[in-house]
Amino acid sequence: MNVVIIGASGYSGAELASLVAKHPHFSLEGCYVSEQSLDKDKLLSELYPEHTGLLDTLLLPLTEEAFSVIEQQADYVCLCTDHKVSVELAPKFLALGKKVFDLSGGYRLAKTSDYDTYYGFEHPYAQWLEQAQYGLAEWYAQDIANAQLIAVAGCYPTAALNALKPLKDANLLTDEQVIINAVSGVTGAGRKANIATHFCEVSLAPYGLFTHRHTPEIAQYLDHPVLFTPHLGNFPRGILETIYLTLKPGTRSEDIEKAYQVLADEPLIRLKGSTIPTIKGVVKQPYVDIGWQQQGEQLIVVVAIDNLLKGAAGQALQCMNIVNKKPSYVGLKGVC
Repeated sequence: MNVVIIGASGYSGAELASLVAKHPHFSLEGCYVSEQSLDKDKLLSELYPEHTGLLDTLLLPLTEEAFSVIEQQADYVCLCTDHKVSVELAPKFLALGKKVFDLSGGYRLAKTSDYDTYYGFEHPYAQWLEQAQYGLAEWYAQDIANAQLIAVAGCYPTAALNALKPLKDANLLTDEQVIINAVSGVTGAGRKANIATHFCEVSLAPYGLFTHRHTPEIAQYLDHPVLFTPHLGNFPRGILETIYLTLKPGTRSEDIEKAYQVLADEPLIRLKGSTIPTIKGVVKQPYVDIGWQQQGEQLIVVVAIDNLLKGAAGQALQCMNIVNKKPSYVGLKGVC
């Protein structure tokens, strides 16, 4: 399958380009940036010299002529763009008959009103919100395989949902709100220059209290109330979440272990039991590491992922594999 990436100069876009370029069943047919981008007409390997020889690929401006080229060449279009940009681009590529994999949050939520509240803009394509399939690879593979528009899951929700859905589905949670404290490396804030995310200015601090856009995403696909607080840390990549929840009375450690067995055969899920995951254990790896410890009715679950791999580009590749009728981990297990 021929793959085109829009927004290829960003961290997730470049990561995805490298995965596609090394994939045995995909061909990287084009890397595009906006017409106004300062990166246009540069080689992707100029921006990311670690990919010299692999991604000596010209970053092309997304002009009207480019749409015609993409119509002729591409099977899959990946949007590594800002939310509002993805919202407008996705219908254009869908109209050309392309499978669209959107790595932004432009089509993850079910209600247009949530976009007013959490994203700050009015969503104009309610019909595509209804048709978009949430791209959480381990949980929705059958629906992903049949979808035209895949809204790739967010990085923080990928960690939280894989940690929590087994417990929810096993009916082990009370109705109490689940508390999620999460910290991400600076690459999660994107490549665009911003003093607030300049590496030397970053100090470990929470942001988006009560209002972060991943809150409704986690709550929607978990079907459970959550209090989600993200933090930005002064390290490049990786996410660690510490999750606090109350179990139903009488829940045994064996019940928790049994609940997580739903993920035991997933190649990119590593169940650590009482061993606590770390960011070091997942950086530049495509895995979700999940560990937990119980004290009576209290359970603390700790989960770690690489935000650019399992949290973005790697998950998009999993979704493309699923659509292409391949095992979801193809092209991922050997990324390092």
